Amino acid sequence: MTDTKTRTGAGATPLHQMDALRLADMVERGETTALAIVSDCLDRISEREGTVHAWSWVDRAGALAAARALDAGPRRGPLHGVPFGVKDVIDTADMPTAYGSPIYDGYRPGIDATAVTALRRAGGIVLGKTVTAEFAHRLPGPTSNPLDPSRTPGGSSSGSAAAVADAMVPLALGTQTTASTIRPASYCGVIGYRPTFGVISCAGVKPNSPSFDTIGIVARSLDDCALMRDILMEAAPHAVRMPDTAPRIGFCRTPFWSAVSPDYAAMLERAAGALSARGAKVREVTLDPIFSGVPKSHRVVSSYELARVMATERALHGELISAVMREGKIAEGLALGMTDYVQAQEHLEVARQASREIFGGHDIIAAPSAAGIAPIGLTTTGTAEFSAIWTALHLPSLTIPLPDRIDGMPLGIQLIGRRGSDRQLFDAARWIERCLATG
Repeated sequence: MTDTKTRTGAGATPLHQMDALRLADMVERGETTALAIVSDCLDRISEREGTVHAWSWVDRAGALAAARALDAGPRRGPLHGVPFGVKDVIDTADMPTAYGSPIYDGYRPGIDATAVTALRRAGGIVLGKTVTAEFAHRLPGPTSNPLDPSRTPGGSSSGSAAAVADAMVPLALGTQTTASTIRPASYCGVIGYRPTFGVISCAGVKPNSPSFDTIGIVARSLDDCALMRDILMEAAPHAVRMPDTAPRIGFCRTPFWSAVSPDYAAMLERAAGALSARGAKVREVTLDPIFSGVPKSHRVVSSYELARVMATERALHGELISAVMREGKIAEGLALGMTDYVQAQEHLEVARQASREIFGGHDIIAAPSAAGIAPIGLTTTGTAEFSAIWTALHLPSLTIPLPDRIDGMPLGIQLIGRRGSDRQLFDAARWIERCLATG
């Protein structure tokens, strides 16, 4: 399958290991082809999928045909010839979308989700559908962590994080309603991004909790992630830049610090010290008591909404919904009344207004991305509280890998920005990434 232009020279980096921007530039310069890139990624999937299980569907024939068509025509856009993965709760018209459930086995939506349409219009090639937990909830699929197959990759965007981390594809779409992009990206050692709520369309994404559902992005570089963000927002590409001055960073241990593993806590504290030593103004941030109830309000709202968006599935195929979901969050949501829901929403609105105070004197907040490294076993996707609070507040967040590892496993540091300050968040992340990389 490998094309003659898959390598650029003896000992050169394989195409499947390259970032999206570099690949697109190589295609534009005539140094490789879309067919070569797709072929190399498919070879990587053939080599590794039996271990990682990142894909629910690989569209080999469709991806190769799309690559040939792109090679035969004019440059389509900034992702021309670059393959990407799509979480299997995001609709694709030319391949199945099963939402991680037997209820939708073989289901083919009539049209693509808007996010898929935007990336295809920019020249991107859908390589296939990545594994999701059932309805992007808690029951995991078969995906394992590519760095240690005995461990979870996290969830619910498990396949997207694992496929990018294992160099099967440079980019992937995920979603996040609680922690579904940030946590698996941290566990797998890649970049995960959840934008400010509402700025990227979720049309064509299976609803989970519409008050929080957000498209997520998984990539191996900040530049790739930012480009994908701009394409999805239909905005002019805006390169990530190195800020002129060191960012002001609020170090937030969150109310769940006691759940953070000691090694990870020490790693985060060392990172904060290193950033301070390089010139960042790092100050500890203690959250106001109003935020202590945010995770509970998030749970009330998300449970209430999940139970109701699943009404058709409950009525027609209730026996095919897992017990984990049926007896857990769905049952919990059905037991909640309108008063519970409205009170929780009102509390979250007050907290969102108060969240402006968190950033007083700070450009960004730094916090844990998870409780620690990916847990052993594939029956759980890990704890979600370290993202739940920021998701509920509708704030943009990024997780970037820390340079050190624990037992050979990666961990991220979560960076949170003001609502709507996504570009500034990326710029600050660039400064932090470079400072931590150089010690």
